[in-house]
Amino acid sequence: MQSKIDLAVIGSGGAAFAAAIRATTLGKSVVMVERGTFGGTCVNTGCVPSKALIAAAEARHVAADAGSRFPGIAATAGAVDMPGLVGGKQDLVEAMRGEKYFDVAEAYGWPVRQGQAAFAGTPDAPVLEVTAAEGTVETIESAHYLIATGTRPWVPLIQGLDGVEYLTSTSAMELSERPDSLLVLGGGYVALELAQMFARLGSKVTLLVRSRLASKEEPEVSRSLQEVFADEGIRVVRRAVPSRVARDTVTGQVVVMAEVSGGEQEFRADEILVALGRRPVTEGLNLEAVGVKTGEAGQIVVTDQLQTANPRVWAGGDVTGHPEFVYVAARHGTIVAENAFTDANTSVDYTRMPRVTFTGPAIGAVGMTEKEVIAAGIRCDCRVLPLEYVPRALVNRDMRGFIKMVANADTGEILGLTAVAKDAGELAAAGVHILGKTIAEVADAWAPYLTMAEGIRIVAKAFTADVSKLSCCA
Repeated sequence: MQSKIDLAVIGSGGAAFAAAIRATTLGKSVVMVERGTFGGTCVNTGCVPSKALIAAAEARHVAADAGSRFPGIAATAGAVDMPGLVGGKQDLVEAMRGEKYFDVAEAYGWPVRQGQAAFAGTPDAPVLEVTAAEGTVETIESAHYLIATGTRPWVPLIQGLDGVEYLTSTSAMELSERPDSLLVLGGGYVALELAQMFARLGSKVTLLVRSRLASKEEPEVSRSLQEVFADEGIRVVRRAVPSRVARDTVTGQVVVMAEVSGGEQEFRADEILVALGRRPVTEGLNLEAVGVKTGEAGQIVVTDQLQTANPRVWAGGDVTGHPEFVYVAARHGTIVAENAFTDANTSVDYTRMPRVTFTGPAIGAVGMTEKEVIAAGIRCDCRVLPLEYVPRALVNRDMRGFIKMVANADTGEILGLTAVAKDAGELAAAGVHILGKTIAEVADAWAPYLTMAEGIRIVAKAFTADVSKLSCCA
């Protein structure tokens, strides 16, 4: 079979859907190809299931911790029914997949092909061959193509690791039994979220980290989160480089030998979770046939307008190696459709892109870090506000964390905001709208009392006042 359309989309996640929706509204014909589970990473193995389980673990933690935080409150946290917990998570995933993906595709009317897509033809005349499970092949000739195949967990070459049954972020959320102890390799957002989640479900967790926690964020984030993890019984071992992994045949535990600060140490746990990053999924696409280039990590190389080396082939979402957030993928998809079918020529701009890690307290940030400001040759001024000066944190009886504001010392322009706090994601979202404003403008702006967002106004005031001497609302 052969069909000719305007846009062929490979993948069915955030970038794929955003591109298909925008192209359809522009009156273009679309076909979507998916070789695996419909809906992409976010709804199936990423954002939705992980945040559902994290929320459940937080509920248990709050129950266990309530008595120590709030006078007069007594609560207990019982054992976790893992099959029930995981089953509830899966019910949510399937409901959202149906409502937000299957139903949306049907509503817009673009066809979906289930099968393996591979490019054929030449760079000047690319086509897509889709091989279904039964072996039939459909050839799709399209004016434009979008590669939105996402990423999968990356597992490094560590001696013996392939001989043990290790967990990834995908398989960890499918466990039918909670491990009594867990070793987590990694210090990025996936490692942090899942380490704390399992600890709050009752596992004894050890994190082996090469540098520091959340190493791409402000150093205050790492220090604050390490204190939080210590309070919750999570052991963090920094400058740890695993060298060998084995399964103890007597105890059944995983044994990891790691270089720690120049010496070798042994670590044991019932399970090991490898959370050291993700890599783009491009195998089988036959990119060479149409002249599409890839980078060192396997990412598809694109211009700022998301065009590959072949002007008729575009890429969007995680497969590009750009920031791995579903809202970035969705923005990519819209940009691709508009650049391909209109005169938009829009470039991707991450200047105001917020980022959130859903630990408890969460990490939220937007804009530049202090290190990035200095590296850009800008004279930097910044303030770090402990949460003890934020009234909302006081009434929550949870003062773990801070809010940091980074500014241009010469102009007063706000360049970045970072927070470790409950609802730090909302602080990052608010921060999107204060970037480019001056410290004085934000310090004098309205802020509702007893909200965490009020902390943004208070940290702005800290540039010119001693906030320890301010009264409520003043």
